[in-house]
Amino acid sequence: MTTIKDTAEEWEVRATETPFVGNKTSVRTDDVVMPDGSVARRDYQVHPGSVAVLALDDQGRVLILKQYRHPVRMKLWEIPAGLLDIPGENPLHAAQRELYEEAHVKAEDWRVLTDVYTTPGGCSEAVRIFLARDLSEAEGERFEVEDEEADMELARVPLADLVRGVLAGELHNNCLVVGALSLAAALAGDGVGALRPAESEWPARPFEA
Repeated sequence: MTTIKDTAEEWEVRATETPFVGNKTSVRTDDVVMPDGSVARRDYQVHPGSVAVLALDDQGRVLILKQYRHPVRMKLWEIPAGLLDIPGENPLHAAQRELYEEAHVKAEDWRVLTDVYTTPGGCSEAVRIFLARDLSEAEGERFEVEDEEADMELARVPLADLVRGVLAGELHNNCLVVGALSLAAALAGDGVGALRPAESEWPARPFEA
């Protein structure tokens, strides 16, 4: 039986430059040697990576939030997510922080739902999406949000409604789409107990436990 699995590979880079450096990301231009020996120029966004959390409550509802996304000029329903701001940061710790900061919620049960490259043709962003269960209200004061996050709406929606919205073309956020469909597939298959542990290795963004 053939195993369908992505594999690590790195083609020779003859020259590289960074024409733009932003606050969190940058743009890199590489001259990459193709299999026939020719050289092609590739521009792409260098991204630190992200984590996202599909938080499922005991009623089978998913915690989602609506946030303005300027590049696409839309308010999108999303799951809590954030950048891996610190090199080598443990992604589970980052995910727990994002769930607290964006929703003031904590979870006792964490598993890896799926890992994805959001736009591998033009960006190095890798996202680890966690499944969080056994939810409860976080203690202490709420995290003070700013900018787009100050306008967020929060809701809890049945997973089936999210799946329907994805397939109807009504929900577009990458992490929400991948997370909802992945959880639906897990529930229809071997169950969430078969998902990877929360501290599973992540070659795309190595970290220390």
